[in-house]
Amino acid sequence: MKAQNEQRAGLLYGFGAYGMWGLVPLFWPLLMPAGAVEILAHRMTWSLAVVGLALLAVRRWGWIRELLRQPRKLVLTALAASVISVNWGLYIWSVNNGHVVESSLGYFINPLVSIAMGVLVLGERLRRAQWVAVGITFVAVLVLAIGYGRPPWISLTLACSFATYGLIKKKLNMGGLESLAAETAMLFLPALGYLLWLGAQGQSSFTSQGVGHALLLAATGLVTAIPLVFFGAAAIRVPLSTLGLLQYMAPVFQFGLGVLYFHEAMPPERWAGFSLVWAALALLTWDALRTARRSRARLVAAPVVAPAPAREPA
Repeated sequence: MKAQNEQRAGLLYGFGAYGMWGLVPLFWPLLMPAGAVEILAHRMTWSLAVVGLALLAVRRWGWIRELLRQPRKLVLTALAASVISVNWGLYIWSVNNGHVVESSLGYFINPLVSIAMGVLVLGERLRRAQWVAVGITFVAVLVLAIGYGRPPWISLTLACSFATYGLIKKKLNMGGLESLAAETAMLFLPALGYLLWLGAQGQSSFTSQGVGHALLLAATGLVTAIPLVFFGAAAIRVPLSTLGLLQYMAPVFQFGLGVLYFHEAMPPERWAGFSLVWAALALLTWDALRTARRSRARLVAAPVVAPAPAREPA
């Protein structure tokens, strides 16, 4: 009964995390007239404040000393911070400039880019269905490039930057809260310096657009941290395969908002490109579920080796 309750709670946390990530395009336009870079700087600054409070609550500080003693981990953390800054900044800009649908495509193809990166960087072997899924995605990108009249660079940059971020996090092997704290700590001074410079130039919307606007900019820390906390709670309670299926919620919500709420154009060639991506993801999901089922069946069918009887003393 306890295990069932834990799994049910994990599913709710997972729905909460991916639901918030999927609905976040509704939040960024509220921060205008702040530009994407100013919003990003506020997000970096206030995220550290929120994560710092979370660390204070759980009293988890020992990892800082350990991180400072490992130059390789420090370099990887700096790389992760740089890559996620590109991802965050471009996503905010794309939402506030009428590219919600194209940005959702980036998160649809992210799992496929991660697979391709695993082959190219880590030397992983793909199953036949995975190769087919990657091939279909390549065709989809070509179709979308023809439709847009250019490569879908927003989607590709978002997908590649987030896949690279995931690869670095895999190498880092740090807890979610700790790694976010380390990354935001590295971003804090440049972000704060930029905000102070904006203020000195008289171009800061934080001080010129009223208390409500300032509070919304401060809320970027909560918007960043709360879904990550929910995601961490879900990750320890539900199987990885379930979490992998839940991840499609965010781009589905983003796509729906782009088409139904922001009324972005979807000509036939874009529908064709998106349909190919969805077909590739369906194939990938089917293959992952089939592989997981076969692995479980092999474990169940494996003979149980009885321990050797202990020898009696002479």
